[in-house]
Formats: sequence, structure tokens, C-alpha cells
Amino acid sequence: MDNKIYLSVVIPAYNEEKTISTTLLDIDKYLSKQKYAYEILVVSDGSKDNTVQIAEKMRELVKNLRVINNKENHGKGWVVRQGMLESRGEFRLFTDADNATTIDHVEKAWPLLEQGHGVAIGTRDSRDNKEAKQAVPQSFLKRRLGDIGNILIQILVLWGIWDTQCGFKIFSAKATKEVFSRTLIDRWGFDIEALALAKNLGFKIGLFPVYWINNPNSRVKLTAYLKVFIELFQIKYNLITDKYGLKQIK
Repeated sequence: MDNKIYLSVVIPAYNEEKTISTTLLDIDKYLSKQKYAYEILVVSDGSKDNTVQIAEKMRELVKNLRVINNKENHGKGWVVRQGMLESRGEFRLFTDADNATTIDHVEKAWPLLEQGHGVAIGTRDSRDNKEAKQAVPQSFLKRRLGDIGNILIQILVLWGIWDTQCGFKIFSAKATKEVFSRTLIDRWGFDIEALALAKNLGFKIGLFPVYWINNPNSRVKLTAYLKVFIELFQIKYNLITDKYGLKQIK
């Protein structure tokens, strides 16, 4: 086995003391059976509980684990950017700390990446892929807000993708560097921004279905949906005004 890291797994974490150890064990159990070298990065977003201490303790069991402890809260987009750019893998996956999408879904991404896609993303929406499933559907209000948001996202920046927010996305090293070195959104709208940048930079985006297990203790509140709408228009403005510096590379 080549010692060069093939897959990096980035886990953004904010107050995840109840879930982080189980998630790390599950991910390491799967990856330790693979023939490629890997690393796992837990990036704490200013956690106020024992997330960092527990993750550090897990290094005794998970040999390929790194823990980045940010003292202040910056937002999920900020720590995902940090983790993706500090990771070293040929491919770099970010996934949620609650393990809502299990690590074995990465098997569905490899064919897309081998076919030349720079980005492969999981989708929970059957309109993207009829095999996509959710263990427990979200509330009616969240689904309707999500639908409205997705339509706006498609109209403004990213046509053809119904689920931009699933927290299971893998980028090639090249796509990671090109995309995340340009991202500006620090919070919930970062997924949209990253995909819009990937598209505008010419990277092919592939979709694969996931079986998503909704976390009943999720801290994603309805106000987050409204913030995503605001950030969506900010992303559109950034694209129009070339805040991302895309014109100079075309």
C-alpha cells in the first residue's frame, strides 16, 4: 500500500461530545479495511463542550486522526474550508459529525471520480436520484422551505441539483485547492458557494444517492434556512462582481 494519503475525511464539529466518538470509530472501522492510506481530521468550531477532549482521546484508538481546535466559533463553512485545505489526500471528503450519511457511501463516489468528475456529492432527494432515501423525513415546513430554496438556488447559480446541502461531498485535491481557496461564505450557504465555484471553474459535478438518517437532536434551526437565502444572493452578487477572481483564469 502506498503511504501517500488517498482519502482525507474532514469532520466539522460544534458541541458534538455525544456523537463524535461513535462517528470516529465507525469511520475508522470502515477505512481500516480499505487498501488505501487515509487520514481523518476533526475540526472543532469553537466547541464549548468536551468535543475536543474526547476527539483527542480517540487518537489512542484512531491512529490516523488529527484534531484542529479552533478556540472561537467561525461557522461550518469556515471550518470545512480550513479542514479541506489542511488535509493532504488525493481526494477529500467532508461529512457530518452526527454520521447522518455513513462513510461506506464513499463507494458510490469512486466511479464518478474515476470517470473524471472533480466533485461527487451525496443527494437525499429522489429528484436527483430515485434511489436516494431518508430514514425519517424532515418536517413539512422544513421540506417546503427546502424546496423553495432549492428552486432559487437552481435559478440563480446552480441549475440541475435539488440537494445542495447534504453534508457528504468529496473533491479531488485539485478541485479542493481551486474551490476552497476562493470560498468566502463562512456559514450555512458554503455548500452552494463551493458547488457554484466548482461549476464555474469547469469541474464536473457527479451525484450519487445516499440513505440519510436525520438527527433528531439537530441544531439546524428554521432561521438557518433564511440565512441560506441571504447568503445565496450574496453568492450571486459575488459571481456577478467577480469577487472570486474567475475572469482572470478564463
